[in-house]
Amino acid sequence: TEADTCRRYVLPKLYEAGWSDDQINEQKTFTDGRIIVGPRIKRAEQKRADYILKYRRDFPIAIVEAKAAYKNPSDGLQQAKEYAAILGLNFAYSTNGHGIIEHNFITGRETALTAFPGPEELWQQIRKQEKIPEEIETHLLTPSYPVSGKPLRYYQIIAINRSVQAIVQGKQRVLLTMATGTGKTLVAFHICWKLWDTRWNRTGEHRKPRILYLADRSILVDDPKDKIFTPF
Repeated sequence: TEADTCRRYVLPKLYEAGWSDDQINEQKTFTDGRIIVGPRIKRAEQKRADYILKYRRDFPIAIVEAKAAYKNPSDGLQQAKEYAAILGLNFAYSTNGHGIIEHNFITGRETALTAFPGPEELWQQIRKQEKIPEEIETHLLTPSYPVSGKPLRYYQIIAINRSVQAIVQGKQRVLLTMATGTGKTLVAFHICWKLWDTRWNRTGEHRKPRILYLADRSILVDDPKDKIFTPF
């Protein structure tokens, strides 16, 4: 079964490649299920990944889909690619516990492997592709501040990481478009926190930045200021 494959083969292979328990999220549900409107409103099935691999706590980097040992290693690849695209990941893997198929979104290639790549190997590929110098790694990879009762959703992590990367790489204009109720305030807090906590500023000095936060109504600032933004 898939559970046997995960327990007997996939986890040991991930450990051998250098992945730690802190970097492996097993049987991770990352959506609540699409809302279906009809005579009776209901949710579609949740999306659940067999493994989401993280380079750092808030920086997912790859996804692994496992199938039963009697199936082909590539049988889960389409699902892995679909989930990787949703999560904004560059690496998707499908395995039956013996063979491993990798789809690399950076190169566009699918490759049969005998072992999983390690976290550092995948990170170096991303660094090269995204032109991320060592001096800005800390700003990008530092963990987000844990806000009680508000775990980050997958699209919020994507928004935070991409925004911080754009800022620390010197881009002057960044636009996030998010629907009502999708957590704009929370995303804004974590962007501010990462830059503030790692002492990023435009001048390159080792000091915390000054941040101007604007909103079109006072309540949009007053309420978060006394709740989410209290760590500042």
